[in-house]
Amino acid sequence: MNTHSNSSTDARKVALLDWLKTLQSKHNLVLDTLDTASSDASFRRYYRLQAGSGTVIAMDAPPQQEDSGQFIHITGLLRQADLTVPTILEHDLGQGFLLVSDLGRQNYWHAIQQGLPDDTLQSLYRDAIQVLVQMQHADASSLPAFDEALLRDELTFFTEWYLQRYKQVTLSDEDQLMLAQTFQTLATHLARSPRVLVHRDFHSPNLMIGPEPSSGRQPGVIDYQDALSGPISYDIASLVMDARTTWEEDQQLDWAIRYWQAARDAGLPVNPDFAEFHIEYEWMSLQRNLRILGVFSRLSLRDGKHHYLDHLPRVNAYIRQVARRYAPFARLLRLLDRVDDTPITTGYTF
Repeated sequence: MNTHSNSSTDARKVALLDWLKTLQSKHNLVLDTLDTASSDASFRRYYRLQAGSGTVIAMDAPPQQEDSGQFIHITGLLRQADLTVPTILEHDLGQGFLLVSDLGRQNYWHAIQQGLPDDTLQSLYRDAIQVLVQMQHADASSLPAFDEALLRDELTFFTEWYLQRYKQVTLSDEDQLMLAQTFQTLATHLARSPRVLVHRDFHSPNLMIGPEPSSGRQPGVIDYQDALSGPISYDIASLVMDARTTWEEDQQLDWAIRYWQAARDAGLPVNPDFAEFHIEYEWMSLQRNLRILGVFSRLSLRDGKHHYLDHLPRVNAYIRQVARRYAPFARLLRLLDRVDDTPITTGYTF
């Protein structure tokens, strides 16, 4: 499978270079500087190359797996909302190639790994919260709905790929019934939330910063092609319970309160009672992180991207943080304890 994948990638890269040659003079492209910029959890690949005095990004998004037309459409929606997003310079939807402006090499996650003073970190995240509020004013009417059925169906990743395939657990009929009931409880509750444009991966790797992290410049936003019209609490849950960066509960709460106040001030339809909003975004984080356990397991088992397994303990901890607080999730917590061979000592007082 890996050999086939590599040969397919090589063929795609050759085709991409052939396409870029047709644009070489128009954009002053220096083709021999083409280098891998990044890849993500999808089939997309990104390359950086010199273009005159600056750099640009070439995106390879195989059309059989990726909808680049939707990326272009959402780029327009976010640009209309005055967000900093890549400029689409050229595209060939038939081949799945795009040439876009380069928002830089450093994202929030890189900066955090390098070690930031707390005041710089707090400034960055206040900027991110303002961008989130701004993004939620974008027109989401043309986007598919992140509805109850999808909220529920996404959780099958957890059952199939984390429990059954990665952990190799045989689920009893009682286990399966419990999971079905838990998933339905989550989906029904979350589907009642007001809907806005939901990025779906609004977290540190997808927020771009300039060379001076404390400059106050609005962070750039990338990787938004899967955006939907969905629950208003989704993206703040994604930000404060980041799958790649561990934030303690007091920090999560501080940023959640700042977001809630900013959203209210901006006229967004958040719950006017923060205690109720807190429950909503925690339940949203539970849905998201259960799904992520499954998705990251699949990326390892199916696609050979084993580095995603490094994040499972963090995501698992976020799940437990929420599940232990709410009675409807006590049985889920018991199952996780059994699967992870964790001593059952707390969380079952309901």
